[in-house]
Amino acid sequence: MIRFILGRLVKAVFILLAILVFNFLLIHAAPGDPAAVMAGEAGAADEKFLADLRIRFGLDQPLYIQLWTYLKGAVMLDLGFSYRQQMPVADLIASRLPATLLLTGVAFVLSLVLGVIAGVAASARQGSWGDTIISTLALLFYATPLFWVALMASLVFSVWLGWLPGFGYSTIGAGYTGLAHVLDVAKHLILPATTLGLFFTAIYMRMTRSSMLEVSRLDFVKTARAKGLRRSVIQRRHILRNALLPVITLAGLQAGQIFGGAILTETVFAWPGIGRLMFEAISQRDYAVILGVFYISGAMVLLFNLITDVVYVIVDPRIRLTK
Repeated sequence: MIRFILGRLVKAVFILLAILVFNFLLIHAAPGDPAAVMAGEAGAADEKFLADLRIRFGLDQPLYIQLWTYLKGAVMLDLGFSYRQQMPVADLIASRLPATLLLTGVAFVLSLVLGVIAGVAASARQGSWGDTIISTLALLFYATPLFWVALMASLVFSVWLGWLPGFGYSTIGAGYTGLAHVLDVAKHLILPATTLGLFFTAIYMRMTRSSMLEVSRLDFVKTARAKGLRRSVIQRRHILRNALLPVITLAGLQAGQIFGGAILTETVFAWPGIGRLMFEAISQRDYAVILGVFYISGAMVLLFNLITDVVYVIVDPRIRLTK
């Protein structure tokens, strides 16, 4: 196991470097001049001021020198300086990352648990009204745009009913501490986490249902039934454990995609995470912040893939890890 993890970490370093190079070239190929944006915000757009800005932030250097400077800094976790926020990018991301990890972590666990439970319930009642209702709801959540769900959830539960706060990380000016602060953050988390998790709940539900039905027709399940084992034992120990393998694969691949969904969710609910930071940086041509968010997102995706491989062995001991 240790050799496998070390081998994967070495490969992940080279993959991450390739991601950094690709993102750097892609961002610099996009139209727009950061110096012009900064000059416009400063109320000055003469050529001398633009030239001074380009020299100050290294934008006057050839592209390959800018790339080399960025890669050297990235290896040392120096992600540059945000001209818009006037602070190092690493510090800026570090201040926003906990909020995003909280949101995406809760949404991921919620979607996975609810999706598996709904899939098991639907497969156990194949063809019934319960199966039809669960499958219809899953299709509805899957087909509905995430931003529309977020807007409607905020409108209904925050504006109309007033049950939950519709924006922010905590109550502004409340000054809560300890347990009161935790409960306040949890209350603000309900709407964005549920909204973000609904789409993935639908995916996991459909995958679990189809996988459960497929495994239930295999010979070893028929043998277990012939031995007289209880239905609950067969469902839990024989069918579910084997049916979870494709679900785990899908969950590992889509764990990184939750960061993409977090951009819309954080923007709608004013959640102070790196998704919202990314949206602001794109509109402001803040290249250093954009690349920094890409860096962290790529590292998280690689980490999730490694965790998925390790969980495979825990769920099914027949699988052996190789470098």
